Amino acid sequence: MTQLATVGERTREGVMIPVEIFRDRTLSVLEVITEYLKEQRHLNYHQIAELLNRDDRTIWTCYYRAKQKRAKAMKEKQLDLKDYEEN
Repeated sequence: MTQLATVGERTREGVMIPVEIFRDRTLSVLEVITEYLKEQRHLNYHQIAELLNRDDRTIWTCYYRAKQKRAKAMKEKQLDLKDYEEN
């Protein structure tokens, strides 16, 4: 069963966000929410900023940092797999 959390007051019901996205502890809560709204709900930075009551630049920064962290984690995982295959 998927649990959902409500964020913001964009509509009467708010925006529903699946709780499962918070399992990845490498990203901050704001980074996870920003990434989800940008990639899954296809909102732009300004829409996310209004929804979360933040500045557009803050949202851009959180999304950029999330992408950097994901890329770094992927690179480290690839290096670990390469080392494992060599042994």
